[in-house]
Amino acid sequence: MESALSWLASLSPWPADGFGLARMRALLADLGDPQHAFEAVHVVGTNGKSTATVTVEQLLLADGLVVGATISPHVRSWSERIRIGGHAADLEAALRHVRPAAERHEATQFETITAAALAAFAAARVDVAVVEAGLGGRHDATNVLRSRVVLLTNVGLDHTDVLGDTVEAIAREKLAVAHDDNTIVVLPDDTFAPLVPAGVTVIGGAREAAEAFAGHPLGPAPAIVLPGRLERRGAEIRDGAHNPDGVAWLRAQLEGAEHVLVASILRDKDVDAMLEGLAALGRTLVATGSSNARALTAAELAARARGRFDTIEAIDDPVAAVARAHALGEPVLVTGSLYLLADLEAAEPR
Repeated sequence: MESALSWLASLSPWPADGFGLARMRALLADLGDPQHAFEAVHVVGTNGKSTATVTVEQLLLADGLVVGATISPHVRSWSERIRIGGHAADLEAALRHVRPAAERHEATQFETITAAALAAFAAARVDVAVVEAGLGGRHDATNVLRSRVVLLTNVGLDHTDVLGDTVEAIAREKLAVAHDDNTIVVLPDDTFAPLVPAGVTVIGGAREAAEAFAGHPLGPAPAIVLPGRLERRGAEIRDGAHNPDGVAWLRAQLEGAEHVLVASILRDKDVDAMLEGLAALGRTLVATGSSNARALTAAELAARARGRFDTIEAIDDPVAAVARAHALGEPVLVTGSLYLLADLEAAEPR
């Protein structure tokens, strides 16, 4: 019999009929509307959402709350997507629970895993769910929560074909998850304060979001280590910087060091801006691809990179590309797409 994980992996990641909440709301109604069983901290933004989500989770766990958390995308395994009490939930059981309803409504992959997370949180009677949004906010499958706090990590130009082609338009789409006067919207600065719909604006980040939910100061923030987020592996660093803002952040963390780069980039990203930023981190690039259908081929990426690096090689297979990079020099930086990092993880012996 097909496993629940195999079934999930077979689902379409994109809605055939466009983005919207009607299908998600119908799916959740069939499951008894589990999203109404708890309050939430909703994490939206362009970059840094997963790290912020887990930071809020850990702070609230340390405060004695029962906490559920869901992040996306995953790097090592689907089990990263649903956490209860700081640990991976029983993902197979969560998926089996939602599968009949998900199949009836022809739910997408993200709608299904989100519904599974919300149902698992309700069953575990969590005090709070910390939920990372997927794409945008207004029409995202996560925009069904009883959010007490909305955390906006940052706003950059990404997914402009869906969210808008200006920072202000994208901010409006993301902040549309803030619904009423009881929502506290936490921003990294006051740039987008005029765009906040109702609610109380608090300036800060993950700590301030957690404290806004708890209603009192919390202890020190824990050190958060997530797969594919500035992950150091000896002479290799892996970071899924997948847009120009992500690359700029990565440059700030690694300034001054010379790296041999391995990169895969999706064709719908601002490829030239990303390559320009990555060129500041090293003069050698091994271009590769990933299993994502939107990824540039190794040859296409190498062609786009010409003139920006002293040495460029194109190797289709990500594992071979990383091996070649280490042969060319160290440290090696693997970046450009979380899908690339997921492919590398999947290829490692278990």
